Amino acid sequence: MAGEVQDNVWPLPAFYFKVEIDDLGEIACKEVSGLNAEAQTIEYRHGNNPEFSTIKMPGLKKNNDVELKKGVFVHDNKFFKWFSEIKLNTIKRRGVTISLLDESGKATMVWKLKNAWPSKVTGVTLKSDGNEAAVEGITLVHEGITVENA
Repeated sequence: MAGEVQDNVWPLPAFYFKVEIDDLGEIACKEVSGLNAEAQTIEYRHGNNPEFSTIKMPGLKKNNDVELKKGVFVHDNKFFKWFSEIKLNTIKRRGVTISLLDESGKATMVWKLKNAWPSKVTGVTLKSDGNEAAVEGITLVHEGITVENA
């Protein structure tokens, strides 16, 4: 009805968010992608089953890589510094918190990555005739994602 206050009518906008990485603090990101999880499918059929088709069961869970993109600032090389910590089968794993914010800046939905570490860092693309901001990216692998509603 007209004039009534309506809660939860519109979906949250995806442009107001923050990213926090343990020991690195808050990172001002331009884009976050890959907040996905899936379960592998196991197909099975025992030999004396009268049905001539398989059944499908959930198998191992698989976490997709998460990609962060951020603008390049003077004296800010956090992504490359974290990546350079990789030594023979050792890396400092960190927790990553991605929060979707409402108009007051309060977290409404929170994704937490467990034991994340960088598998790839993407440097900037430089073009002499371009007018875009310099953007770098990092691909994070992790051991699980949890979603919380604030």
